[in-house]
Amino acid sequence: MRKFTLSCLAIIISLIFGALILWLMGKDPVAAYMNLLQGSGLMEKARYAGRQSMFTDFMSFIDAMTPMIFASLSVALALKGGFFNIGVSGQMLFAGFAAHMLSLFIPSRILVVIVGFIAGALIGALIGWLRYKFNVSEVVSSIMLNSILMYLITFYINTFYINPVSRQSKSIVDSARLTLSGFRWEGLKVDIALAFPVAIITALILQWFIERTTYGYEIKASGLSPNAAYYAGMNVHRTALMTMTLSGALAGLAGVSYFCGYLASIQPGVVPSMGFDAIAVSLLGGNNPLGCVLASFLITIISKGSIYMSSRQHIEPEIASLITAFILTFAACSAFLSRKGKK
Repeated sequence: MRKFTLSCLAIIISLIFGALILWLMGKDPVAAYMNLLQGSGLMEKARYAGRQSMFTDFMSFIDAMTPMIFASLSVALALKGGFFNIGVSGQMLFAGFAAHMLSLFIPSRILVVIVGFIAGALIGALIGWLRYKFNVSEVVSSIMLNSILMYLITFYINTFYINPVSRQSKSIVDSARLTLSGFRWEGLKVDIALAFPVAIITALILQWFIERTTYGYEIKASGLSPNAAYYAGMNVHRTALMTMTLSGALAGLAGVSYFCGYLASIQPGVVPSMGFDAIAVSLLGGNNPLGCVLASFLITIISKGSIYMSSRQHIEPEIASLITAFILTFAACSAFLSRKGKK
């Protein structure tokens, strides 16, 4: 309850700071925040384009939120085990790329999910192995792997897999894509996120795994005090490797739902910023799987609605990123205060 209260306080303070900035820019903060809701399909707009409605905007919002749920779960699990997985973006990119390559030969949605899961798990396992085999900080190794994977994949895409028009990778085939794009329903064109139910089920399973299983208890114990866990008879090295492997697997699911779902292609030369935004989401959700779902809902409102807010209020969409940064800052402060309050 204390974590929930502090998270709510962090959100309120962040929105106040954002409103103050908007007011100093001469904009109406209330109207701007309403535009965020309208752009996310949570409030009705004044007008819509053909075959679009509040429902289509909301379904697109769900499609954008799905990879955020997986990414925040990845960060949350790693933090439970005492790791700071800042390499979620690289793991997402590698999993999405591997799934793209598979779809060239076997265009299957189920195999795309399986390959993404395995690809992310392999990178996560590598980070965990480097930590306990050579005492390499997971922060350093994951940041380096972000760059290594980005440059390798960029080279391959630009050399063999580039779309000469969009200058991105070739699009994944529809039969392997995890989003039904432009699905016709009641005269509307709807984007249906096929991975969204999987994300919710995964959050529920992860909640059960952490709170109700022996392995989940060992992850929490190792995260709180590796030495105490070791002297209690736990295999700390195995637990660490399992934690980072599972964290990477969740990041892999985020990657395929992002690059093979919400997006259909990969932009060379960049890693998805969602992997870093997921840190804010996890902290805001108290590193709790169900809290991550609720926090993903809020952060996606800000990111998804920012374009509509920008067009209506004539302000830069980076203002929404600034609000997210405020939330990250105050969420981190609330996590610190929560720990101090227990002492």
